[in-house]
Parts: sequence; C-alpha cells; structure tokens
Amino acid sequence: MDGQQAVREVYAASAARLVAQLYGVTGDYAEAQDAVHEAFVRALARPGRFRQVANPEAWLRTVALNVARSRYRRRMVFDRLLRSGRLTNPDSGRAELSPDHVALVAALQRLPRATRESVVLHHIGDLSVAEVAATQNCSVEAVKTRLLRGRRALAAHLGEPDSGLPGPTTAARAKAAAGSAAAGDPAAAQPPLRRR
Repeated sequence: MDGQQAVREVYAASAARLVAQLYGVTGDYAEAQDAVHEAFVRALARPGRFRQVANPEAWLRTVALNVARSRYRRRMVFDRLLRSGRLTNPDSGRAELSPDHVALVAALQRLPRATRESVVLHHIGDLSVAEVAATQNCSVEAVKTRLLRGRRALAAHLGEPDSGLPGPTTAARAKAAAGSAAAGDPAAAQPPLRRR
C-alpha cells in the first residue's frame, strides 16, 4: 500500500473523531475542521514518512492541536494589535455584498479554473495580459482566448449581451462588483475597463 492510500484510510477512519476532539478544544467547529485538515495536508506532503508513524491518529491529533494553538496565538496577537489601535479591524464598516457581487461570484465559479483565474487577474486584479500569462505560466494567446471565452460565458450566466469585448457590460460589472465589495460601498461606481 502506498503512502497516499494509507493517509486516505486513516482519514476515513479518524477524521470525524479528530474533528470532534478538536472542536471540544477550540469551541469552534470550523476551526477544528481547519486544524484537522491541515494535519492531513502535512501527512500527504510526506506520505512515506507518515506510513512509518507507529500511531497515525495520535500523530495527526498532535499536529492538529499544534496548528490550533498556533492559530490561536496569532489571533490573540492580532486582537491585541486591534485593541491597541495600531491596526484597524478590516471587517469594520464593511457593507453587505451587493446582489451584483453575489451573482458575479456565482457565475465565476461556473467557469473552468484557468479561465476564472485569467478573468479575475485581468479584470479585477488589473494585471495586464502579459502579467496574467506569466502568473499562469502560459502564452499570451492562451490568456486572450481564456478572457474571450470567460467574458462570453459570464455574459451568458449573468443574462447580458456581450460581444466578447470588454465594455460597460460583463467586464465593467465584474470590476464594479469587486471594487464595491472591497471599498465597502455597494453603490460605488467603477470606470469601465480598458483593453490591454
């Protein structure tokens, strides 16, 4: 049996039990899940060594507890910085997401991963086509194709006519929704995107 299969078997047998234990420790179910999943990620990173562990569940529990403790310490430091006034809370003053933003995120999730990354990096992240190509380790032509297909698919998902060229339709809507959520103002208007 290979190392990854061993991790899968331990996950099937132990994950729920470990999450329940960490939930008791942290008092936060999502935090418990994250800590246990991080422990399994570390096991998967070195499956050969994981197979040599005498008690895999005990090892995973120790790793998950250490992850939870580290995250708790970082959160306490962050809370202290917030209370001292040296940082401002990033959640303060954040408005609810606009319906356009929610619709855009849902439509983006329907795109293939590479296309979604290209669209987000170019239209929301303001990277040039060449920068997107470098980030995705592909050709400029591949990015242009992904952008064209992505805009068309988004227009179809969002029920908008789109010629495949950025204008005050899908591309501007993407930029406006992302910008308004980041600025905390759902009504904030964004300028139309420019083609690069």
